[in-house]
Amino acid sequence: MTTTPAHLRTPSGKPRARALGIPFDGTPGPANAITDVPGVRVGTVTLIEGEDVRTGVTAILPRGRDGVGVPVAAGLHSLNGNGELTGSHWIEEAGQFATPLLITNTHAVGAAHRGAIDWMVANRPELRAGWLLPVVGETYDGYLNDILAPRIRPEHAVDAIDAAEAGPVEEGSVGGGTGMNCYAYKGGNGTASRRVLHGTETFTLAAFVQANFGSRHELTVAGRRVGTSLRADNPMQQSGQANAAVAAPPEGSGSVIAVIATDAPLLPHQCKALARRVPLGLARTGTTGSHFSGDIFLAFSTANEGALASSFGGEDTYDTLRSIPAGRINPFYDAVVQSVEEAVLNALVANEEMTGRAGHRTPALPHGELVRLLREQGVHTARCDGHPASRPTSA
Repeated sequence: MTTTPAHLRTPSGKPRARALGIPFDGTPGPANAITDVPGVRVGTVTLIEGEDVRTGVTAILPRGRDGVGVPVAAGLHSLNGNGELTGSHWIEEAGQFATPLLITNTHAVGAAHRGAIDWMVANRPELRAGWLLPVVGETYDGYLNDILAPRIRPEHAVDAIDAAEAGPVEEGSVGGGTGMNCYAYKGGNGTASRRVLHGTETFTLAAFVQANFGSRHELTVAGRRVGTSLRADNPMQQSGQANAAVAAPPEGSGSVIAVIATDAPLLPHQCKALARRVPLGLARTGTTGSHFSGDIFLAFSTANEGALASSFGGEDTYDTLRSIPAGRINPFYDAVVQSVEEAVLNALVANEEMTGRAGHRTPALPHGELVRLLREQGVHTARCDGHPASRPTSA
C-alpha cells in the first residue's frame, strides 16, 4: 500500500507531478484539482474494450447537478481553431452558460451533446420550455482509438454527469482523455488549483486540461527542455510509414481543451481574460502551437449566483454583480498560468503506456529518466511530502 500523501497521488494511486519532486509556483488547494473550487464536480466514463476502443467522456459541472440551469459567468479564447466547442457562440453573446460541460473525442461531440440534453430533460424538466445549448469540447484520439466507430453513445454522457463528484480527481487515461497523447507520451486528463488572496478573502482558481498536443522535442519541465533527450521511444513518429491507413498524425498535431474555474467574483470579460492566459501556461510545458491542434479554452466564475439569468418580464428587473477590480486581477492571471502548467504535467505523470488501434502504442513518460535529466540540469527535485508553506498568491 502506498504511503504517498493523498494530494500527491490520484484516487487510484498513480503519482502526480509533485510526487516526483517537480517544483511549481503558487499554493494549491487541498486536492490540487478543479474540484477545489466550491461546487464544481467532475465525472468520467472510460471505455477500454478489445484492441480498438480507447475513449470516453468527461463531465464538469460548475455548480454540481443541483445547479444545472443556474448560469455562471464565462468567457472563452481560441489559440488555434482546429477543434470544436459547442455553445461557444452563446457564451460569446451572453457571457454565461448554465449547462453541463462535456469533453470527449472529436467524432463523439454529437452523442455527448445529445446525452447532455437527455440528462437535462430527465432531471431538469423546468428547462424544457426554453432551449438547451450544451457545451461540448473535443480532442482527437484516433491514433489509439477507432474514432470512426460510434462507440460513444448519449447514455455515456448521461452516466458521466451522474458520476460527477467533489474531491480528488482521477487523472491520465480516463474519461475523454482515455485515448489522448501529449508530447508523444500518454496524455489525457490533468488538473491543478491555486489559492489567491484578495484583501481578507482567499479564492480558488483551478485548471482542468484534456491534453493531446505537442511534439516530443518541445517537452519542457521546470523550465528545462528535456524532450530533446527523450527521443528514443517515440512510436508516434516512427509508425505507419508503410501503410497510410494506419499512419501516425503529423508531428505535434492533436488538441487541448482547457477549463479554468474560480469562485472569485469575475465578470464575463474578465473570464475571457483568464482564458487568454491559458496559452502562457501551455507554453511553459514547451508547445508552440500546431496548425493541426485545436486549442480552445473556457473560463468560468461560480460567484454572483442568481445573476446573468434570462429575464423575460419586468422593466424594473436588474442584475447586481460583484467583481474583482481590474487593477487587482493580475494574481488570478498568475494562478491560471501556474495551474495550467501543472495540470499538463499531472496528465503526463499520472499515466501508463497504452496500446490500441492497429497495434499503435504510446509510451508513458519515464519518471526516473525525467528526474535524472532535471537534476543534471540543476533542478532541485527533492520529494514533496506536503503542500508548500508559502502564502497564497496575493492581490
